[in-house]
Amino acid sequence: VQLQASGGGLVQAGGSLRLSCAASGRAFSRYNMAWFRQAPGKEREFVAVIGWTDGRTYYSDSVKGRFTISRDNAESTVYLQMNSLKPEDTALYYCAADYSNIRVQYSLRAYDYWGQGTLVTVSS
Repeated sequence: VQLQASGGGLVQAGGSLRLSCAASGRAFSRYNMAWFRQAPGKEREFVAVIGWTDGRTYYSDSVKGRFTISRDNAESTVYLQMNSLKPEDTALYYCAADYSNIRVQYSLRAYDYWGQGTLVTVSS
């Protein structure tokens, strides 16, 4: 599968953005889909995941209650709605896909497919 992330930009603290990740290739509905992010000088970290079996969602503590991950299998797209953005949310955001795993994964090593990253910058 190929992933194309979009929707990043510059926003003021407290604002909102919605990221999209469009997938092409086989069987999107059987992928666990996740978002990770990497801030300058830091390691890539887990943000959110949505499972393929039941659509359950999981979030890192740093974004819980502010971000919402969702998917549209008909459009082969996963979204990340980001509200109440903070300067510490500034990072390159990557979507990732893990094929047919019964359990959702939080480690980036579990994901075989990655998008190119979209930059989110939150000004104070």
